[in-house]
Amino acid sequence: MKIVIDAMGGDNAPLEIVHGALDALVVDKDVKIILVGDDDKINPILEQRNYDASRVEIVDAKEEISNEESPTTAIKTKRESSLVKSFEKLKSDEDAGGFVSAGSTGAVLVGAFMKVGRIKGVSRPALAPVLPTLDGNGVVLCDCGANVDCKPINLLHFAVMASSYAQSMLGAERPRVGLLNNGAEAHKGNELSKQAYELLSNSDDINFVGNCEARDMLTGDFDVVVTDGFAGNIALKTAEGTANLLLKLIKRGVYAGGLKPKLGAAMLKPVFKDVKAKLDFNAQGGACFLGVNKVIVKAHGASARGAITASILQARDLAKKNICERIRDGVMRANSMTSAEADEK
Repeated sequence: MKIVIDAMGGDNAPLEIVHGALDALVVDKDVKIILVGDDDKINPILEQRNYDASRVEIVDAKEEISNEESPTTAIKTKRESSLVKSFEKLKSDEDAGGFVSAGSTGAVLVGAFMKVGRIKGVSRPALAPVLPTLDGNGVVLCDCGANVDCKPINLLHFAVMASSYAQSMLGAERPRVGLLNNGAEAHKGNELSKQAYELLSNSDDINFVGNCEARDMLTGDFDVVVTDGFAGNIALKTAEGTANLLLKLIKRGVYAGGLKPKLGAAMLKPVFKDVKAKLDFNAQGGACFLGVNKVIVKAHGASARGAITASILQARDLAKKNICERIRDGVMRANSMTSAEADEK
């Protein structure tokens, strides 16, 4: 199994990216890595480590794509960039099962769509992170920003793809799918939500359990929450911001409250450490871009080496479990059912 890595993407590239990739080799003795980026910057980092050189390949790429650039223009014009050459390597090498980047989200999504290609039958690929839940199992949020404007069929495909993902990553045998909405009742929501509710309700391929209000997204009552990318991105960033706010408020209260709060915090240190670990993106891996022909994992832009290692192992697991083939089969069945229903009407 080979995993292609954009060595120049992210706030901490290439140092943390390369170290994270080499750490993945230690965890899994069978995985091989392909580092794509400026070899003048990569090689000095490699010289600092002991590693099996037979399991590391370098593809030289002198250009980089920044967050400020237009994703579509950059992918079309920067052919020597680490991102474009990564996708070309991913597509051409049959042994390359997946790809990891902490670079520009827009460029990763556009590049994956243009260079790797969409799975046949998928209306739109979608970005799907796994968020922490109260029960510790996690929930797949799909979509979190790839598709701002959606149609009902897109949300049905998101549900099918994310269900396959939840089965593979979370071990959910029959993932419970919820539709993000402004109320739990079936009649709530805008036209998109109402039409999507009907489609999801009539699909035998997914376990649709009804609407999900944003406050219930992390309770553990759902394995998958589907929505358009506009609402999904707002929900994701609101959850992230709220978690960061609570941690800062607790820390501020402890330090400002005198001796008693500090003593209490010392006693609760294991609890705080556990909570922080569950909310730490460095330990969670990245968000998977579902619906393209190879496994694409988008790591957080501020990822350190631990997050890169986790993302590489995540890409390996998804490739081993044939997630792309499972999505293809699921979407084909869903399309057949919706076509049959349309013919009946």
